[in-house]
Amino acid sequence: MCCPHSRECSSRRRSRRQHAVLVDINDYMMRHGGAARALQLKRAGFSRTMVSQAVGLGVLVKVRRGVYGLPGQGVMATALAAGGRLTCLSAAPLYGLWTLNSVTTVHVCRSHPSKAAGLKDHGRPRHPKHAWLPVVGLADVLLHALHCLPGPDALVMVQSAVGSGSISLDFLFAKCQGRRNGKARSVLDLVIPRADSVLEVLANAQFAKAGLRVQRHVFIPGVGEVDFLVEECLVVETDGSTHFEPRSVKRDQRRNNRSVVDGYLVLRYYYDDVVHSPEAMVAEVQAVLKLWQSGQFRGNSVRNFDPFA
Repeated sequence: MCCPHSRECSSRRRSRRQHAVLVDINDYMMRHGGAARALQLKRAGFSRTMVSQAVGLGVLVKVRRGVYGLPGQGVMATALAAGGRLTCLSAAPLYGLWTLNSVTTVHVCRSHPSKAAGLKDHGRPRHPKHAWLPVVGLADVLLHALHCLPGPDALVMVQSAVGSGSISLDFLFAKCQGRRNGKARSVLDLVIPRADSVLEVLANAQFAKAGLRVQRHVFIPGVGEVDFLVEECLVVETDGSTHFEPRSVKRDQRRNNRSVVDGYLVLRYYYDDVVHSPEAMVAEVQAVLKLWQSGQFRGNSVRNFDPFA
């Protein structure tokens, strides 16, 4: 044990204090999306010397004058460096929203937009901002998505927000009045009361566009709840699994078998089918319905069929 006044003990105390400061800065940055302005850090109690030490030790990266970020936290730091806040697709992960595609362009909201490589400007925010992250409010995120992204991408974001109760569908409709908002309203028309997955909302949208009569989340005795019952005869299930466990596969196959025994036809579609080949999926559904309606399936009389008669 050394003397409390010795150089060795003083050095150890400084080292412990420095380590504690670095941990505190790292924790603060993690809670604030991985990036912050120098003024924010100062207000949080981190002096210029502390920040410089964190940069020197690789805990922080100086993105530009007055903007710091954790290593690898590019999107948030890019928004701050551009003098803006994240919005649209770039803000979706921070609100826990469903997305179809990864971000290649950083979508930002700035008071003074200017052309910059890799940035997509959405103008000034119109609604309350996020309380502590450099992100616009959820309302602006969704409204920007409705006017910026392809229909399916915007739909899954809005569906997840509305489905979680984070925002009202009526509110979004009210913000999308007028002739210029026709595309946005057409997306909002496809939002459903309940969707348990991205695939459900996208498949439902495709069936609606095709004019098919669809019931969602239908309970069939002996089978359980199915995703869709199309035209009262065809069960359509969607499955977003990427790794199939034998037990899960067997359960699904038995559900399919039970559905057929009960007189229903069954089709099952996966992520690639629904997201990347929706036209082919709808064409198959329509082809099966056509065969059913023309009497080419014996399934019409399965309920009355007695194999031992």
